[in-house]
Amino acid sequence: MKIGDTRTITIAGAGLAGSMLAVLLSRKGYCVELFERNPDPRGADAAAGRSINLALAERGRHALRSAGLLEEVDRYTIPMRGRMVHGVDGQLELHPYGKDESEVIWSTHRARLNRSMLDAAAASERVKLYFDHALTGVDWNAQKLVFVDPNGHQRHQHGFEVLIGADGAGSPVRGAIAQVEDIGLSEEMLDHGYRELTISPDPQGGYQLDPNALHIWPRGGFMLIALPNANGSFTATLFLANDGHPGFAELKDWPAQQAFMQAWFPDAMPLLGSLEADFRENPVGLLGTIRCRQWHYRGQAVLLGDAAHAIVPFHGQGMNAAFEDCLEFMRCLEDNERDWQALFEEFQGRRIEHANAIADMALENYKEMRETVLDPRFALRKALEHELERRHPRRFVPRYSLVMFHRLPYAEVYRRGQIQDRLLDLLMRGVDQLKAVDFKLAAELVAAELEELPA
Repeated sequence: MKIGDTRTITIAGAGLAGSMLAVLLSRKGYCVELFERNPDPRGADAAAGRSINLALAERGRHALRSAGLLEEVDRYTIPMRGRMVHGVDGQLELHPYGKDESEVIWSTHRARLNRSMLDAAAASERVKLYFDHALTGVDWNAQKLVFVDPNGHQRHQHGFEVLIGADGAGSPVRGAIAQVEDIGLSEEMLDHGYRELTISPDPQGGYQLDPNALHIWPRGGFMLIALPNANGSFTATLFLANDGHPGFAELKDWPAQQAFMQAWFPDAMPLLGSLEADFRENPVGLLGTIRCRQWHYRGQAVLLGDAAHAIVPFHGQGMNAAFEDCLEFMRCLEDNERDWQALFEEFQGRRIEHANAIADMALENYKEMRETVLDPRFALRKALEHELERRHPRRFVPRYSLVMFHRLPYAEVYRRGQIQDRLLDLLMRGVDQLKAVDFKLAAELVAAELEELPA
């Protein structure tokens, strides 16, 4: 089918990627049917223990800006200027994210963001929303989706012309494609999981911690983090091995859980007022990376966001990468005289290399967050990065900054980051303070190894 002959585009998954794409498509003049297995989140609280607070970076903000949603979302985002590192002894040390105060990332509440985007989608007469529709299969020959009701009893079918799977890491659309086509699916599960905890506001409704920082309690093999919310609370997340010592498996009851938290996070304990209930009620979430060699099927369906390339949350880029997918998909739609198969192939070609690159960087960043920040030379390395950026802003920009504050393609960021790591290793050899760095040699190396960044 030619793109221009399509009457309706069907999206499975009304989460962040699906609702973003629905808004963009409707504003481009397309009719959209948006299906979601869960109840409408605008009428119920988000499920506890299933949502890590989101770090909104420039890539995601650019997509929200393009969709006309950034002003609304910024009503409840909170700027975070760096990592506030909490030592076991209670000492605090702020590690700025960027070269100056203009470079921040933004904490936002996943459920509230999703509600805002669904409101925007529902405001369009071109978008139809269907909640409580759990997709259980796809009849590719008849081009029909098979759904069940919330109780899993009543089955019904719904026809489609073209299907977009934006239905998350456990994507039923991906599963349906994999039943009829080898898409090279790879699932790499971490042996670590996460449990969501809560830091409530103080009695006056204010913050108990600095709200303009991402708080992190790095402990080598595991960590606790906390991101601020607009209501004075923090969403805290404990990342820990599933098994072993210490591990979630051995924290079977409240005495064990309390003893573990008191031993490793003593300054956080007075803040975690609902800790016992959080351990009891919030499940341990899975962490993993999903990659596919092929994202589409016969011009009928395509995957994007977590359905195509789920990543671990340690670079705060899952949502941002999914939003980039949506913008790239819209760019591919500019030529609507082609058929859908050609568009799907182009879309995958534009994105798959970058999806794999951010997956690798996210895995690497977990080690930095829980372990490397404890190295006394880490602060020196960061200071050198920012000094080189100050001296050579068109050539040397730290990899973290390129991911979070710029929109250079992820694969190019990864490539430049490897070069910059090699230069930093060389310049820091035998150096224990910034003023001892050979900046003349640094200038020569930067000019020889790093081409100028695009404007």
